[in-house]
Amino acid sequence: MIEDRLHNATRLEAELVAVALEETAADHGALFVWDKDAGGLVLVHHVVGGVTVTLPRVVKHGEKAGIALHVYDTDEPYLSADTSRDPLYTRYLTDVGCIAAAPIRYQRRPIGVLTVSTREPRGLTQKDLAAIAAIADVAAPLLRRVQVDKLSRAATGRPLMIKGLSSGWREVERKLELAAPTNAPILIRGESGTGKDLVARAIHWNSRRAERPYVVVNCAAIPETLLESILFGHVKGAFTGAAFHKVGEFQKANGGTLFLDEVGELPVMLQAKVLRAVEQGEVQPLGSNEPPDRVDVRLICATNRDLEAMAKTGAFRDDLFYRLSVMTLELPPLRSYKDNLEVLANVFLEQSSAAHNKPAPRLGPEVLARLAAYDFPGNVRELKNTIEHAVILCTGGDLRIEDLPKPLQDLAPQRKRARTEPAIPTLDEARERWLAPLERQYLTELLGKHGGNVKAAARAAGINTVTLYRLLKRRGLHMGRTVKQG
Repeated sequence: MIEDRLHNATRLEAELVAVALEETAADHGALFVWDKDAGGLVLVHHVVGGVTVTLPRVVKHGEKAGIALHVYDTDEPYLSADTSRDPLYTRYLTDVGCIAAAPIRYQRRPIGVLTVSTREPRGLTQKDLAAIAAIADVAAPLLRRVQVDKLSRAATGRPLMIKGLSSGWREVERKLELAAPTNAPILIRGESGTGKDLVARAIHWNSRRAERPYVVVNCAAIPETLLESILFGHVKGAFTGAAFHKVGEFQKANGGTLFLDEVGELPVMLQAKVLRAVEQGEVQPLGSNEPPDRVDVRLICATNRDLEAMAKTGAFRDDLFYRLSVMTLELPPLRSYKDNLEVLANVFLEQSSAAHNKPAPRLGPEVLARLAAYDFPGNVRELKNTIEHAVILCTGGDLRIEDLPKPLQDLAPQRKRARTEPAIPTLDEARERWLAPLERQYLTELLGKHGGNVKAAARAAGINTVTLYRLLKRRGLHMGRTVKQG
């Protein structure tokens, strides 16, 4: 059955990690492949507590390489039951207590490494190690067949995407995967800082135009008098100071993708020209009397404004709005998926540490609690900047509250006052008290209805199987012929 799943997988690396997580009920999983161009093991797929993180990492010799490279070098499976006692262990993104790793062999030599891990020590056994070793053996020829080298090189250059953060993000990801290979215009909507530019880059990366130009224009950052020239170009002498012929951004993006950020700021007088470029593939440089230039451009736009309301008042052409919004992606704000704040913060911790050439500090529980208590009106962008601020100021192995920006430090007096009041459970604590028995009952009935088939139960519940395993473990339910309470 596992072999059939891997043979039929459309995205082998994701399916391989998913199978390993299901077989071991681990919290995290990762797939590394050897890349001779990168000179090391490249992390091509990484799942952290049900969230997929495409943060490229190359593990090389000559540095504290960790367990994955040890397994690759020795070509032997390895179980670290307690990483706190293991000199080979190297932390990445989050602390883990136990790791099982197996080499992926092809023609008697390793081509990659498959790992699973748990937060707590001794969360995996020799049986789990044997399970992932068996999965790795099945996967090896399949990985070679889909060109492992190509997969690994792609992993080092693809844009950062963190998948599975919430149901809202999963819907965005579903639409993105379906729409990206097409040429349809896409409108990305969301509050400031929700990641519209990252999503636009992901669309381009997953399109047939990935090898062609990706051009970005921020309509709000360019003076209205210059925007037409920027977008469509101009000929020499078109206006005072036009001393040369300028190629517009539409022409530069020919064959590729043009991303118009803050499209709601586009002046009405230019909207007709943009519509013509999208619908007819024609652009007319400013001041030109020649026939229009022909362009083939896939247009992606982003806005945090209400374009429908603007269309009703005439501030935005309705025909352009309908054309741009053939496919609309609504990006959720950070406050709607703060349960996964730790994963996000650790990703930005790794990024900022690498950018400033510093070892990545740990994100302690006090700092994490302070982050969770803050509203982040600037969404993911503000969280990223907050972490970078803290990394720059950090002088030790752990981030301190004193390293955080002032708005987060100012939360401290409110929290101290709360401690002097009568003990009242937090909202999370109260929610957990109410939710735990209901969720336990739901899971028991769900699995009973599907005869203990976790995959079918997960599909009916609208979640992936890894998440369902995690919920079962959290609620103390154990799988056998029947669901039993621990």
